[in-house]
Amino acid sequence: MALYWIIAVSFAGGITSLFLASVIFKNSNNTLTSNMVSLAVGTLLTTAFLEIIPHAMEVSNNNFHSISFTVLIGILVLFILEKLLIWRHCHGPDCNKHSECGTGESNSNISANGKSGIVVIGDLFHNFVDGILIASAFLVDIKLGLITALSMMLHCLPQEMSIFSVLLHSGVSKFKAYMWNIASSFATLFGGLLSFYILSIMESFVPYVLAIAASSMIYIAISDLIPGLHKKTELKESIKQISLILVGVLIIYFIHELVH
Repeated sequence: MALYWIIAVSFAGGITSLFLASVIFKNSNNTLTSNMVSLAVGTLLTTAFLEIIPHAMEVSNNNFHSISFTVLIGILVLFILEKLLIWRHCHGPDCNKHSECGTGESNSNISANGKSGIVVIGDLFHNFVDGILIASAFLVDIKLGLITALSMMLHCLPQEMSIFSVLLHSGVSKFKAYMWNIASSFATLFGGLLSFYILSIMESFVPYVLAIAASSMIYIAISDLIPGLHKKTELKESIKQISLILVGVLIIYFIHELVH
């Protein structure tokens, strides 16, 4: 049963996320993107602390120390990888992070093919990892898998918007941009299937993969999303951001109460 859920959610989630992102992108602005990022912060952090970490501890027979240590190591490893690869998630239509390279070249010195290549490779890797995290959650509990998938989709919406924007600005046609995004969305399905078969055999690794999933969510929210929100310091904007973060928290909290 878990396999069918993984296939359905990975495929449907990727296509739905792309469709919504492309629709919203047509009428997007910085305010809308900021609102979506604020919502994603709340859902990611709540899913990590309220759902994934407790389930990881439960599956590991309440080995709280090892799971907590794995979460810590995961955050540190992600920081090191980000430093080494100079690769960051992108969450706004004006983002240029995906088009930068490690040699410090400016955007004007990078070809259109280079830009689109970096974007697609980054998106493929990101979606592949999402598939692994979703599959590991479904292997523990169907409800946990669904909540994790929902949180991932909310996080991917602003990311897909920004990737679509970067592709268009790098000279890629709308049709090719859609095709690249659809192709990259299948990486989620591939990651989910690969993770399912490996973790089904090596069940003892499931709680630690869940811990890494929590690390990823916490790191994305705190390192990549929240700093962007701090760029807007107006009182009205700050209140809106806090309110939307709390809405994201409440969404996952009420879903948690509903399914448990």
